[in-house]
Amino acid sequence: MNEPRTADNCIYFDNAATSFPKPPAVTEAVVDYMTRVGGNPGRSGHPLSVRAGEIVFSAREAVASLFGVSHPMHVIFCSNATEALNLAILGITREGDHVITTGMEHNSTFRPLTELERRGRITLSMVPCSRAGIIDRVALEKTITGETRLMVVNHASNVNGTVQPLREISAICRKKNIILIADCAQSAGVVDIDMGDDGIDLLAFSGHKGLYGPTGTGGLVISDGFDASMLVPLKYGGTGSYSEKPIQPPFLPDRFESGTLNAAGISGMLAGIEHIRNTVPGGLKEVREHKKALVAHFLEEASKRVPGFISYTPADLLNTGVVSFNIRPNAPSSIAGILADTYGIMCRAGLHCAPLAHQTLGTFPRGTVRFSFSIFNTVDEIDTALDALEEITRREI
Repeated sequence: MNEPRTADNCIYFDNAATSFPKPPAVTEAVVDYMTRVGGNPGRSGHPLSVRAGEIVFSAREAVASLFGVSHPMHVIFCSNATEALNLAILGITREGDHVITTGMEHNSTFRPLTELERRGRITLSMVPCSRAGIIDRVALEKTITGETRLMVVNHASNVNGTVQPLREISAICRKKNIILIADCAQSAGVVDIDMGDDGIDLLAFSGHKGLYGPTGTGGLVISDGFDASMLVPLKYGGTGSYSEKPIQPPFLPDRFESGTLNAAGISGMLAGIEHIRNTVPGGLKEVREHKKALVAHFLEEASKRVPGFISYTPADLLNTGVVSFNIRPNAPSSIAGILADTYGIMCRAGLHCAPLAHQTLGTFPRGTVRFSFSIFNTVDEIDTALDALEEITRREI
């Protein structure tokens, strides 16, 4: 599964921000689109536009299959998971709604919800999570009121990699007729997800993280049984359909896809999905096992070899390949800076756009150092990083 690393031979452990390198097929697909296809999907009848439309539809089919949805047209392409979450949250909430979220959310969820609360449109409740980052289901049930209409949950944390028990959460929501939005930016391409079995109504995904597509790709998936007419578009304009009418088309996906799609990026994302499903021998299971092995090796060796090492990633829980840690008494930004500048190891330090999660983990406002692994990372790379961390602890920072 591992391929040679590129970009001046650095070690790249920042895959929760965006995966790198991409599978060669992703680059080839983008170049092929830009040099041999080039048309605007759904806008014309000439061969290049038709071919572009075929590629985009194939991508819809791949995404729908990945998340267990029957209808490819239920896949709405957006520029990233944040845009998809904004569409879902702003598009589904109504005046007076009570909304529940968790203490592990990314700002992509927390900020739009906070803005709606600030405007007086909704009331918002936060369900606490354990120090491992897992939601308190008893507290969730107690938080539900007669006005609760929506719950938004981060499926997998971008801070420490823990995965929420979606089926248990959705079972609680189903009993109370509460709409469930799942932020799957970090879990897509790692964890098996079936929107029907998992009880997800609206799913936001990123195309450039675990799906290995280009940046600027992602989307919102509407479950088979969900009434999409409840969702109000955020954008209005040209769709290549209903052109004679002044109103937005009522059908999917055009209702929510105004303007030209990022077809070159979607072409690359399709190649990324095909890579992890068809080229990686064991598919998603092998992706998970590979990342699990890297996380376990790093945690075990770092705890033995690196003085002052403290981890916020539980070793015994399902993980998407993300490790958050600190090395006392050093600042996370100092550790990450030395790793990049001296050792060529790329990682991320700070709050990772998720202050709520850091409050839950007890690492706010200082944050942590985050290593996030991909299918291309190796045990040898982790050993190199461990050697570097050992050396750093012997220096004065």
